[in-house]
Amino acid sequence: MDIQWDDLRIFLAVARHESLSGAGKALKLDPATVGRRIARLEESAGAVLFAKSPQGYSLTDEGHALRARAAEAEQSIIGGIEQMRGQAGRLTGTVRIGAPDGAANYLLPQVCAQICEANPGLEVQIVALPRVFNLSRREADMAIGVSPPASGRLMVQKITDYRLHLAASVRYLARAGTPKSLADLGQHKIIGYIPDMIFDKELDYLAEVGVSHVDFSSNSVAVQLNWARQGAGLTVAHDFALPSAPELRKVLVEEASLVRSFYLIRHAADRRVPRLNRFAEALTAGLRKEVARLEALT
Repeated sequence: MDIQWDDLRIFLAVARHESLSGAGKALKLDPATVGRRIARLEESAGAVLFAKSPQGYSLTDEGHALRARAAEAEQSIIGGIEQMRGQAGRLTGTVRIGAPDGAANYLLPQVCAQICEANPGLEVQIVALPRVFNLSRREADMAIGVSPPASGRLMVQKITDYRLHLAASVRYLARAGTPKSLADLGQHKIIGYIPDMIFDKELDYLAEVGVSHVDFSSNSVAVQLNWARQGAGLTVAHDFALPSAPELRKVLVEEASLVRSFYLIRHAADRRVPRLNRFAEALTAGLRKEVARLEALT
């Protein structure tokens, strides 16, 4: 089997961008060239690595298996180059983080921007998806979760606790009145998750405050927050997101106060990858600091 590293590098780019054009743009190659290299790799491997459709390129089972190995090889090569260049203290290459959209929208951009500012050769990709990431298939180098996984060859580290409260816009409260107790919530419009799309029990906030109805729903925290900003109703909001929504006010602060946690989840094999260890350390410290800073503003 004659497989060249450069073909694997192109394979990883297509897997990450899910298109020939996206991979070509990232690699500064013509999409037709990318397509030819993928065809050559599939021929060498004796397997179909991508399922092609009008929506793009998605990995087959064989493609997922190769991606996991290719990503490990990529990390080893990058680490070796850093050592050879005497840059062991600096981060380079690409790191992909999977995260729920609350963290992805309101925490990761500023934290990762600071890390990249200190490490000019580093590229960070943030994938915001309302579901659990499959690290075994190398959908991301690491993920942020709201609960620790119960199985898998994974490393799990608690990052920090965070707080949530009921909130609504000043305009909504002026129109509908401010609830005085949890019992009053039955008379208010409620914004929350689409019930059958709650992918983790830790996200079932409304059940914890005794609310059984939802008038406006989305699988996105950002959409829920923006609905509240427009005066649609009450929502359970992350305290760290409230500084970005000055129209909102907390209500029932004592009665409806929730605490959740973020966890950093990594593949166990990455324990031996120094650059990912250093990035994880910087990310964890940055997130703890940013959550504390934003919550102090509310």
